[in-house]
Amino acid sequence: MTDGPGRVDVNPEPPQDEVDERPALQVTTRNLVALGGFLLAALAALYFLLPQLAGLDDTWNRISDGRPEWTVAALLLTFGMFGGYVAMFRGVFVRGGTRIGWRESYQITMAGLAASRLFAAGGAGGLVLTAWALRRSGMRRRTVADKTIAFLVLTYLPYAAAVVVCGFGLHWGVLRGEDPFTLTFVPAVVGVVLLAIAFAIAFIPTDLQRRMRPFGKGRVARLTQQLAEAPAATSAGVRDALEHLRSRDPALLGAVLFWAFQIAVLWAAFHAFGNAPPVAVLTQAFFVGMLGNLLPMPGGVGGVEGGMIGSFAAFGVDSGLAVVAVLVYRAFTFWLPLVPGVIAYFRLRRTVELWDRDRTASAAA
Repeated sequence: MTDGPGRVDVNPEPPQDEVDERPALQVTTRNLVALGGFLLAALAALYFLLPQLAGLDDTWNRISDGRPEWTVAALLLTFGMFGGYVAMFRGVFVRGGTRIGWRESYQITMAGLAASRLFAAGGAGGLVLTAWALRRSGMRRRTVADKTIAFLVLTYLPYAAAVVVCGFGLHWGVLRGEDPFTLTFVPAVVGVVLLAIAFAIAFIPTDLQRRMRPFGKGRVARLTQQLAEAPAATSAGVRDALEHLRSRDPALLGAVLFWAFQIAVLWAAFHAFGNAPPVAVLTQAFFVGMLGNLLPMPGGVGGVEGGMIGSFAAFGVDSGLAVVAVLVYRAFTFWLPLVPGVIAYFRLRRTVELWDRDRTASAAA
């Protein structure tokens, strides 16, 4: 549980069954080889076959005519993206007595980002690994659950808000750009509905399981309480997110920076090989195309690229330019950080071992 919005309640001595937990995601030679083969095949398909299949044989000719200063700018902006993510992580999870410093925060976030790309679609792998690391740091299980939901809400709040603002703005002509109905008005309506649902969830009692005890007996009572657990935990997380927003912690701007720097990387990639579309179009096509991350493949590889390129084409952006810009953006924000992410994972394993030794020594003392 949390002790107010400004402090996390940390349990320095978790129960023995939880101390013996194994890493949530094992990185072995076998799965690294399998993943490496898949990623190499994906690279070949995306960066060599895609332009030919799309009839864009002259796409890569743009590279020789590109402006390297903009490519360097895109690379540098990538570091801002990860800086914002680390700041967001600390703003939500590290707000009181805890052994997680900046070094550990970097290890957890980078390893989590690598896991979200390698092990599951939609970021599930990263969430599992992050939860494991937080538990091993001594954070209570319910606190991890509540804070994880709050982290997701605060991270994707700018996403939904941008889709609503840009979608309606483009549809009603307030913002400059084309207006493909299915990519402007429809996503904006969906964003409003999702925001309303998230706000409504906050009204669910966080002790719903206890309130359901009088209803039914035996197996029925247990089933009722199990069904009530998910909405109660979600409500606690949403309420925690609202408390963070009311606290006006500058670290929470990390979520905005996380998305803003990604869009800036894409913007610089467009300028490296041509002209970038209007900001509203760039933002809307980026977020709509990002939904490809939900496809059941590591990191949404192929789905995100195809979704973004298709979205830009629907907005009237030159297809060849969109292909090059999107693939350069993904090279910097997806492929490049995999190496430091895997390194961070192994360093995190050593950090967790040190935490376990300290806990054992404290218990012995």
